[in-house]
Amino acid sequence: MKYYELAILKSPLCNLTYQSEEDIQIGTKVLVKLARMKKLCDAVVIKEVEKPSFKCVNIETITDEYYDHMMLETSIFISKYYVCSIGEALSIYTAFDKSLEVEFEKKHFNCDIELSPKQQEAFDFLKTKKQALLFANTGSGKTEVYIKAIAQHLNEQKQAVLLMPEISLTPQMQKRLEKVFDTSVAIWHSKVTKKKKKEIIQKVLNGEIRLIAGARSSLFLPFKNLGIVVVDEEHDESYKSDSKPRLQTKDLSLYITKKFDIQLILGSATPSISSFKKVPYYRLKQTFFKSKKFIDFDDSDANLSPKILNKINQTLKNEHQVIIFLPTRANFKYQICTSCGKSVECPFCSVSMSLHKNDLALKCHYCGYTQKIPEVCPSCNSGVIHNLRVGTAQIEEELNAAFPEKIIKRFDRDEIKTDTKLKAVLNDFNKNKIDILVGTQMLSKGHDYHNVKLAVVLGIDSVLNMNSYKAREKALSLLIQIAGRSGRKGEGEVIVQTKNQDFFEYYFQEADYKDFLDEELEFREDLYPPYVKMARIIFAHTNGLKVKDELDKYVKILKADENIEVVGFGQCAIFKIANRYRYEIIIRSTSVKSILQSLHGINSTMATIDMDTSH
Repeated sequence: MKYYELAILKSPLCNLTYQSEEDIQIGTKVLVKLARMKKLCDAVVIKEVEKPSFKCVNIETITDEYYDHMMLETSIFISKYYVCSIGEALSIYTAFDKSLEVEFEKKHFNCDIELSPKQQEAFDFLKTKKQALLFANTGSGKTEVYIKAIAQHLNEQKQAVLLMPEISLTPQMQKRLEKVFDTSVAIWHSKVTKKKKKEIIQKVLNGEIRLIAGARSSLFLPFKNLGIVVVDEEHDESYKSDSKPRLQTKDLSLYITKKFDIQLILGSATPSISSFKKVPYYRLKQTFFKSKKFIDFDDSDANLSPKILNKINQTLKNEHQVIIFLPTRANFKYQICTSCGKSVECPFCSVSMSLHKNDLALKCHYCGYTQKIPEVCPSCNSGVIHNLRVGTAQIEEELNAAFPEKIIKRFDRDEIKTDTKLKAVLNDFNKNKIDILVGTQMLSKGHDYHNVKLAVVLGIDSVLNMNSYKAREKALSLLIQIAGRSGRKGEGEVIVQTKNQDFFEYYFQEADYKDFLDEELEFREDLYPPYVKMARIIFAHTNGLKVKDELDKYVKILKADENIEVVGFGQCAIFKIANRYRYEIIIRSTSVKSILQSLHGINSTMATIDMDTSH
């Protein structure tokens, strides 16, 4: 009889020991019985162990599916660093059938992209450094450098991953990649069907597909001979997972590439402070198209001031297109009563409901609860509801009233729900069938719009005033990214609605983003990442008293730990989500070992741990 330690997939349980008469290879996926579970559970063989002192249960089924050495090693690291079980960490990977693995046949890719002297310098720098950052201005042609680097590895019969922050990047990038790599490239993200995903994995294993381009989960496919990982727009927040394990894919790609000797290119026009500080970088400033940027500011309180409407009108008259950015989707973010001043809150979450006029409803963007628009305030039963903080749908409505002859489209998650819709809207916009595109963050994600001559930025102050040490970095980065969508060829104009003109004007016009990063590093020293490690522990439960007791218990324990500092604790900014009351503790330390020790000491079913939090 043989004894094996198994990690139960998707389960927070520690590894368990089972027995089998057969020899089982480490990494094999098996099916086992768990107490009180009718259905068999998926588990992975982690190691063979000595016969334990207790009685073991048999492994029921040995499958053909398998997790390789790289997947196992990385999952063990994830479980330690992001504080979860090995089973939860392994669940992010896609297992594969060993029998489908074949020797790759030789393929050659003709990459006839001519690099400019500066791009060539960048390419050579990235090659010598193994893990490096391409700090490249918008329009400087970083994609050409990526493609050239990927082609080099593919011609050595290796595989490549190109990570992108949002699915909104894929249609345009797909065309560019297919031009060089033809059918050897596949696009991977959440909107790809199950059937298509299965087909892609088979082709990755048999060598038909050598390059995977897509969202963060692309990193976790079964690669046999990975040569390069490229993380485009590496500063983007969507690389951080908001479900357990709460890992940061960009940081994890740094770990994987160092550990397994793989080339890594991080790329951004506005790199994150941590990458700028930790990774050698090459600064690529020169842009392909001679483009001039004019920036103007507007501090009015109107949604669309006469100044903004006038600028839009001029641009449209000259037969150019306009993009308008807001941080908020729907019509309005807050519904406030004019009499009692209370907002209309979701009954299950302590957040304001958002107004969706087209659906004649108020919706909660956290739990999805929907109700009809109240005629009077539900709190005082007399006041009139007033709308605050405008959203994309409201701006679209006001633009339709101001420019009835023009085609105006929304580009946000309420409107763009499928990959097909996304491609259709971008296609129409690039063919000049849409005059104005109104959208949220999705708009800032690296699209090339050659006829856009005006970018309007509304609501940027709500980003700058966020309760986060990263607020300045996020706001400035966002403005630069959106401004980069205007005037890709020729002249472009940006108009920003803000009460903080001095901050944006200085860094946007007089200084360089590198100056901002240098100054921000000085400000963060001894207090915030990248100089210290920060973590957030969130306690959530339907019983408010129970969860408060749990918080108090751990505040006491953590305050007694001399190697870490409790920065703050109390109710979360959003106190209730989906009827669960939420409290948090934020801790920091200069020692990774100390912070991880204290986090691994938290043994509570109510707790979720967010390592490297941005709060």
